[in-house]
Amino acid sequence: MAVTSLRKEVSEEDPELQEQEHVHLVYNEIASHFSQTRYKPWPIVEKFLQNRQDYSIGIDVGCGNGKYLGVNDKLFMIGTDRSDGLIGCGKEVSANKYNLGVADGLSLPHQDNRFDFAISIAVIHHFTTEERRVQAIQHILGKLRTGGELLVYCWALEQENSRRGYKEGDDQDILIPWVLQKKQPKKDKPRRRRRDKEIKEEEVKQEEVKEEEVKEEEKDIKYRYYHLYKKGELHENALRAGNCTIVEEGYEKDNWWIIIRKS
Repeated sequence: MAVTSLRKEVSEEDPELQEQEHVHLVYNEIASHFSQTRYKPWPIVEKFLQNRQDYSIGIDVGCGNGKYLGVNDKLFMIGTDRSDGLIGCGKEVSANKYNLGVADGLSLPHQDNRFDFAISIAVIHHFTTEERRVQAIQHILGKLRTGGELLVYCWALEQENSRRGYKEGDDQDILIPWVLQKKQPKKDKPRRRRRDKEIKEEEVKQEEVKEEEVKEEEKDIKYRYYHLYKKGELHENALRAGNCTIVEEGYEKDNWWIIIRKS
């Protein structure tokens, strides 16, 4: 049976409860498995970090296992995530484990007007209302000094050329499945080269889980809420956040991204 995404009816009445059920709890349940598939920086994110001035300080909001904290060793970065499970994974593998902490994206503990830059990669699309998505951008901008820059990535609605196949006219508020395999008997530990190959294959499999075939008795499916951004929508959200200018924006591998400078 194919594992497919589901349409999600979004209620304006209790978005926090919906996010708790379909985002926070799910990421804690899948944290270990999810972390194993997130180890390689995305090119535009890496370029953004490499282009920061030496010894700048920044924040990664929704950092997951903290994979971006070590991209540029001339930066000082603090990573936060709402999932204590993912932060726990990061502290096990990251050289920057003391820079990781649990925090909500709408209630960051950092001082306002303090940081030179920020990134928020594949996070804001998990907020269930437009108002909360705009507030999330506003809140991060509030932590930046004047002239500081924020890079945001969100899943795109326009994915006609991917195996997911989402396109204009499809539902934008959906539940995306994550397939956990039931534990199998332990096998001999593979060599490192083979392990790296398996991790990469697993990342591709989970990103394309819409069409993944899994035997009924072997699957454990968890559904995560996503808002799929249509063309121009992230730009509009940034302008609504206010106190900023658009530096650059684009589309990369099924995601819309934008760089915003605080005014």
